[in-house]
Amino acid sequence: MGFLDYKSTFKGDLTGGLTAAIIALPMGLAFGLQSGLGAEAGMYTAIILAIIASIVAGTKTLISDPTGPMTIVAATIVHSAISLPNNNSLDDALPIIIATFALAGIFQIVFGLINISKYVKYISYPVLSGFMGGIGVIIILFQWHNFFGEKTPKGIINIISHLPDPVIHHHWSSIILGGTTLLLIYLIPLISKKLPAGLIALISATVVSLFMDETSFLVIGKIPSDLPSLKLEFLSTLKISDLSMITISALTLAGLGTIDTLLTSVVADNITKTKHNGNRELIGQGIGNFVSALFGGLPGAGSTTGTVANINSNGRSNLSGILKGLFLIIILLGFSNYVRVIPIPVLSALLISVGIGIIDFKGIKRLIKLRNSDTFVLLVVITITIFADLLIAVGVGMVISSFFFMQKMGEIVNQRSKKGNLMDIEKKLKLPEKLQNRIFDFELEGPLFYGFSDQFKSQAEKIVDKDAVIINMSNVPYIDASGIYVLEEIITNFKAKSIDVIVVGINDHIFKQFQELELIPSILPEENAYNSVRAGVKYLKYKFEKKNN
Repeated sequence: MGFLDYKSTFKGDLTGGLTAAIIALPMGLAFGLQSGLGAEAGMYTAIILAIIASIVAGTKTLISDPTGPMTIVAATIVHSAISLPNNNSLDDALPIIIATFALAGIFQIVFGLINISKYVKYISYPVLSGFMGGIGVIIILFQWHNFFGEKTPKGIINIISHLPDPVIHHHWSSIILGGTTLLLIYLIPLISKKLPAGLIALISATVVSLFMDETSFLVIGKIPSDLPSLKLEFLSTLKISDLSMITISALTLAGLGTIDTLLTSVVADNITKTKHNGNRELIGQGIGNFVSALFGGLPGAGSTTGTVANINSNGRSNLSGILKGLFLIIILLGFSNYVRVIPIPVLSALLISVGIGIIDFKGIKRLIKLRNSDTFVLLVVITITIFADLLIAVGVGMVISSFFFMQKMGEIVNQRSKKGNLMDIEKKLKLPEKLQNRIFDFELEGPLFYGFSDQFKSQAEKIVDKDAVIINMSNVPYIDASGIYVLEEIITNFKAKSIDVIVVGINDHIFKQFQELELIPSILPEENAYNSVRAGVKYLKYKFEKKNN
């Protein structure tokens, strides 16, 4: 963009960047603390990654920050490094930690260069929903004890087995502070969604803590009041024996950061009606994470919360992300003395709200309701995410999804080959001449599943200047959860453009799925769904004649 372009968007970018900084402040502190590197580590990432990724700008309105998924993996890496035989403290483990985070950034740059972003669309909806649900549960579990003023046990099994302990011990100061924070986080949006609920809750609960016994709860403590310095001394202390652990952990972070960022880019595209450059974005994220690691920061990714807030506050260019980082520098240099008194239970409450927000309650409910292979995939991914490894969960989920898909396709092909093709007559049916230019006939061939849903959506977005669209599903033998979600989004977008939608050729199995997931009648009225092309055309013909008369 040229100077004049930034001039036209500067006001919106300024408010967008400020809003994103206000949201990033409490989240950066909380995620930094949860990682085990200290609150300042989250702040460094929120500054460095945001500025560098925004300069490269594969997605113009994307805001980069420490995120829940990345912090969970980072915290595991920190804990593992400290637990190594020759390491007795965080300082001893720091060379491995920094090297891992930096290498993750390099891997992301490589991912961008080899065009890996095009493969992310093949991750099915049940895998993504289970993955995010598992991460949300992990965040909540890891903050449970801190919320009640207790020390968090090591390991997810220990945390779950000791869940009742902090409730029994009930440190009232921590409960009051954490409860106040959560209450404000959920009440403030009911008053006005424009108010920064997280920041207001953080400040309010911290003020309340000033009137309590300061020994009855933990606080962040002192954080640096100046810019971070390069930590290159780790290079001289690394050992060849550490390379295996560093490489595997870095690949995990890079893969997770890729998924996290590209999903956020898709969200930004949907809101702004633009198209991101996934590979460019990965290169920017990789450079940002590499530099952030060298200054002691966490690995981060595109933040959905910050990105949506930026766009809703009229941020329109990559300048908003740069300004967001600059605002946080001002806060770090001028207000760090105030940050140190923030109570730990307050940050735990903020993270618990993040965990709750990450969980895809609507999607999980709908997938469980199906009680089919998608349900099984969802439950497997959630379980592996919580009790084993995040990327292993995604990998296992994709393999199982592919297996069920191939099995289902084999069954359908076998059935069709026995019954023969009875659709020839309807395929030859032509629209009346006077309606041909006003109606778009969209014929789908083959299964509508997660591998095709992105292309289907892209093709549908190109349809404009039509009165109606016929989506012909005569040759669609199967549709999975991802396909249903995309179809729901496409129909909603057409309705927003005042384009009538008729879905024809729906077989009984798919029609039942639409009813179970309430696509019919909440999104598509039942009178707009037909099992034959002829019936749909007849309905449109009648409707247009009635409209013209």
